[in-house]
Amino acid sequence: MHSLLEKRLTALGWQQTALQIDELVESASANNVSYFDFLDTLVKQEWELRESQALAKRIQRAKFPYSKTIHDFDFSFQPSISEQRVKETCTCRYIANGENRIILGPPGVGKTHLAIGFGLEALAQGYQVLFMTADELGEQCQKAEKKGTMNYLINRLCKPDLIILDEIGYFSFDALTANVFFQIVSRRYEKGAMIITSNKSYLEWGKTFGDDVLATAILDRLLHHSVTFNIKGDSYRMEEKKKAGIFPLPH
Repeated sequence: MHSLLEKRLTALGWQQTALQIDELVESASANNVSYFDFLDTLVKQEWELRESQALAKRIQRAKFPYSKTIHDFDFSFQPSISEQRVKETCTCRYIANGENRIILGPPGVGKTHLAIGFGLEALAQGYQVLFMTADELGEQCQKAEKKGTMNYLINRLCKPDLIILDEIGYFSFDALTANVFFQIVSRRYEKGAMIITSNKSYLEWGKTFGDDVLATAILDRLLHHSVTFNIKGDSYRMEEKKKAGIFPLPH
C-alpha cells in the first residue's frame, strides 16, 4: 500500500508529497494532527511548490537583464521619487486597468531598477511580463521585416499583461521601429499596461521618433492613463565610482 500510494502521488504530479509522505505521516501522528489539518498541509505544500515553479518560469520568460526588487531601491538617494506612488504601483491595479507607468530621468539614476522592480511585483501577483530595450525592439523589427513576420511580432508584444520598454531616447528610432512602436501602443491602449523608461523629456520625443506628429500621437495614448516618475537625482553609478576613488570627490 505504501509503495502504491507513492506511485499514485507521483502519477498525479505530487512528487514532493510522495518523497516526504513518511515524514509527514509520522509528524501528523506524533502531534495528533486532525485529518483536515493533515490534508491542508499536503495541499498547501504542493500548492506553494507549484506557485514557486510557475513564478520561476514567468521570471525566465520576462527576460530581465538582472534582478532588482523595489526593496533594493534607495529612496534616500533619490528623494524626488514618491514612495507612496511606488507603493501604489506595486499593488498592480494599473495593470488590471490597462494603465501605464513612465519613468524619466538622466542615465544612472535607477530607472531600469525601478522598472524591473515593478515587473517583479507584477510577476509575483501572477501577471505575464516582458522586458525589452528600445534597441532590442529595433533589432526585432528589422528581423521581422526581412522574414515577413511583422504581424506575428506585433501580436507577441501585445500579448503580455505588462510590457516594459527600457531606454527610449538613447538612440533615435528608424521609421520602421517608430511605426511598429506606435502600433503596439495603439493596440495596448486601455487594454495592456506598459512601463516606459526614457532619458528624454516628453518635448524631445519628436527627435527620438523622427516625427513630431507621430510622437504626439504616441504620447497622447501613453499619457491618457498614466503616472510619470521624474527622477532628478544623481547617478548611482557615478556615486559608486566616487566612493571607489575612480572620480575625485569635490572639495
